[in-house]
Amino acid sequence: MTETKDAVETHAHEPHSDALGGRLNWLRAGVLGANDGIVSVAGLVVGVAGATSDRGAVLMAGIAGLVAGALSMAGGEYVSVSTQRDTERAALRLETYELKTMPEAEERELAEIYEGKGLSPELAAEVARELTAEDALHAHAEAELGIDPDALTSPWQAAWASFVSFSIGALLPLLAITLPPSSWHVWTCALGVALGLALTGYVSARLGSASPARAVLRNVAVGALTMLITYYAGHLFGAVT
Repeated sequence: MTETKDAVETHAHEPHSDALGGRLNWLRAGVLGANDGIVSVAGLVVGVAGATSDRGAVLMAGIAGLVAGALSMAGGEYVSVSTQRDTERAALRLETYELKTMPEAEERELAEIYEGKGLSPELAAEVARELTAEDALHAHAEAELGIDPDALTSPWQAAWASFVSFSIGALLPLLAITLPPSSWHVWTCALGVALGLALTGYVSARLGSASPARAVLRNVAVGALTMLITYYAGHLFGAVT
């Protein structure tokens, strides 16, 4: 019984899987941010290139799109994670209050959670008692709320990661359309964007244990359709003006 209890305690407080999951989530978010940067700025610069051959106009539009998109992504991520963190802190405050005012009921609740995971009532009660004695808030927060009180997500860190990943992705179409000669800069941008989206699609699929071929095809198709529509929209606008 002691060995089983120790295994449950180890699983309940296992830091390695939580840390690995957190790193994978950050990496996946970074890949998606870069993907957004590629598609957003590619659509913008190709649309402007469809309206005018002025390299300066295309460059300025791309820079404006990069800055605005990166700030928008960072601001949205900051607000979202701040809201999540406020919710988690409120839940932790409530849990702290309940542990102080009704410790017996909270311990029974923790034991019932482990019973639901397949432990016998006696072992679940023993595990709940030992975990509560070691660190009541940590044990209850993880089991009941799915929150690690010592590892709440930082809104500033999330905002910065979104800003950087979007900017890196946006640089690809911006450089690909402004560096080559004007006669074939749109095709160079299309090729660069296709390769970039193939890479982000492959990485995101691998991180999610999905089919890379389907993810790459879907990613590239969305980017190609975006550039096609924005190019002809810009071309139509340029012809009208």
